[in-house]
Amino acid sequence: MTISAAPPVQLLDSRLEVTGGSRLSGHLRVNGAKNSALVLMAACLLSRDTLRLRNVPPLTDITAMGEILAALGVRVTRHGETIDLDGEHISRAAPPYELVNSLRASFFCIGPLLARMGTAQVPLPGGCQIGSRPVVEHVKGLKALGAQVTIEHGVVTASVQGRNRRLKGGHIHLDCPSVGATETLMMAAALADGETVIDNAALEPEVIDLADLLNAMGAKVRGAGTPSITIVGVDALHEADYAVIPDRIEAGTFLLAAAITRSELSIGPVLPEHLGAVITKLEEAGCRLVADGSNLVISAKAITAVDLRTMPFPGFPTDLQAPFMSLLATAKGTSVVVENIFENRLQHVAELQRMGASIRLQGNTACIEGVARLSGAPVHGTDLRASAAMVLAGLCADGVTTVRGLEFLDRGYANLEDKLNAVGARIRRLSDAA
Repeated sequence: MTISAAPPVQLLDSRLEVTGGSRLSGHLRVNGAKNSALVLMAACLLSRDTLRLRNVPPLTDITAMGEILAALGVRVTRHGETIDLDGEHISRAAPPYELVNSLRASFFCIGPLLARMGTAQVPLPGGCQIGSRPVVEHVKGLKALGAQVTIEHGVVTASVQGRNRRLKGGHIHLDCPSVGATETLMMAAALADGETVIDNAALEPEVIDLADLLNAMGAKVRGAGTPSITIVGVDALHEADYAVIPDRIEAGTFLLAAAITRSELSIGPVLPEHLGAVITKLEEAGCRLVADGSNLVISAKAITAVDLRTMPFPGFPTDLQAPFMSLLATAKGTSVVVENIFENRLQHVAELQRMGASIRLQGNTACIEGVARLSGAPVHGTDLRASAAMVLAGLCADGVTTVRGLEFLDRGYANLEDKLNAVGARIRRLSDAA
């Protein structure tokens, strides 16, 4: 595997020192979507030809996915934000446990491996400790396509019987609109014999991005972005050159950075339709947002309390719940936040309380009484988005906030401190190691 310009692996004792109180101004560039790029990378397993992906963010998760694909026999070549994935010589149908265990997105390999090779053996995935994300919908869907699936000793083994070892099109109804299951089954069905219909499919923009890539590779997918997706299987997929969509979660985080510092920033590229619920809540809170070409310009002065509850797209995204709570901790009035997606995604509340936030927590509901000012403190991000929430809180706090948990932050934000410093923030990355 040849990789250039990849980010360094961060030590567990690395930390950010955020000095609060600065107003921000200028433009923040949004990278390609991590949650989409990881799945699109797995799609290379469906073809013997080279898949070129552009606008791929330079993140540790992307590097990890490249290592997993390389272990399967894919030739991975990275130049900046472009990755070439040559899947001609796939030699294994079982990615190594030590790589898979650190990256939940590695489970996306099971669908394309099974479709192309007739067999796959993938360990149950790891990742952030934000709650249960079972693979039952993936397994049920693969069985509906004719696969035999067993789970033993933490490993999912799937195989297709018959002479040509090809999956068969079928009808799949998802009990919940799982993004991961929808994407896994779309890839599996792309090479199946016949037509597959996925009902109660996820509506997220990343699902549409995958469908657009698959179609660029010669697949026949229609209905992505609606509750019913139809895939007509083809015999083979071919090469493609494809650009990943902008990262709506990074864009939302940057919008919140402007709001929490009561600043004006230009942020882009942004697809506003991917951030509809977030834009609505920011406007309700008192922000002004104006489209300027592919950018959004946000200006914020006074922030007032709003209520929100996380929901599948097009509802408010769970990935922005923690960063938005940092903003609400500084709003005038009382806000109520309900987390409906992950049961363990309110661990940042205790860290915000260390900074002086007034938050009462009961079950999956947080009641936030805004305070005039947060104060800098040592805090720890317990997952990717909680880490981002701590950085945002530090931007507006009195004094210095020390943020640990960068092993999570670096999975989803590329050079976050450099980007924020370029628009006026004061952040230093330090390490206890010499």
